Amino acid sequence: MSRLAVVSGAATGIGRAVAEALAAEGADVVMIGRRADRLARAAAELNEKLGAERARAVQADLTVLQDVERAAGDITSTGRTVDVLVNNAGGNFAPTASKDLADVRRDWLVNVTGNVLPAVLLTHALMPALSRPGGRVLTIGSIAALRGSGSYGGAKAALHPWSTELAVRLAPEGITVNVIAPGYIQDTEFYGERMSQQFHADRSRQAPAGRGGTVEEVAATVAHLAGPAAGFITGQILQINGGAVTGRG
Repeated sequence: MSRLAVVSGAATGIGRAVAEALAAEGADVVMIGRRADRLARAAAELNEKLGAERARAVQADLTVLQDVERAAGDITSTGRTVDVLVNNAGGNFAPTASKDLADVRRDWLVNVTGNVLPAVLLTHALMPALSRPGGRVLTIGSIAALRGSGSYGGAKAALHPWSTELAVRLAPEGITVNVIAPGYIQDTEFYGERMSQQFHADRSRQAPAGRGGTVEEVAATVAHLAGPAAGFITGQILQINGGAVTGRG
């Protein structure tokens, strides 16, 4: 039987590329996202591209407990185990500078809620269904956890100790847990209206490699860590940033 992979934030960008990479390797992929129309379109386009029904869409807002429980129930209803869980849902929900104390409070709450809760809640909801041995939990972090970006960086940094503690706890059961932390990755919705030729050039110069990364490069790393050859890699934070940050994590 094919492996079962679950990818959150899968309608666009890194999440969609990850879903495609795993499906191309033969996995059945559950694509989770908040925007039902875009999610359904992404799953349909992926199936058409592969010429097989590998992907299906499950709409859910993973900051809402009832949605998490419903999505987990849907995924586990057939009795299949989850071989790969990729926590990709998130974003910078407070991209502008805070003006006063109320803004600071709002910015931290919205970024912790939007970046920490989806990974933590979905992982714990699917924990009983993870393959033992062989399960893989992969969380998409950010270079911002190591070099700033305020509440967004702080929220992404919170995923590090959570993931490493989980890795230690689940290692005896044959489950690996890792964080993948991209630097500047072009062709995503993350930067929104800030994206311009100048912005792209400035961000590309921050890496010694002299360019931004691609969603396919992130997806390839996920696919490797999700595979059988990566069973001895756990509790790690893997940076994909062209050398923008070196020698840490």
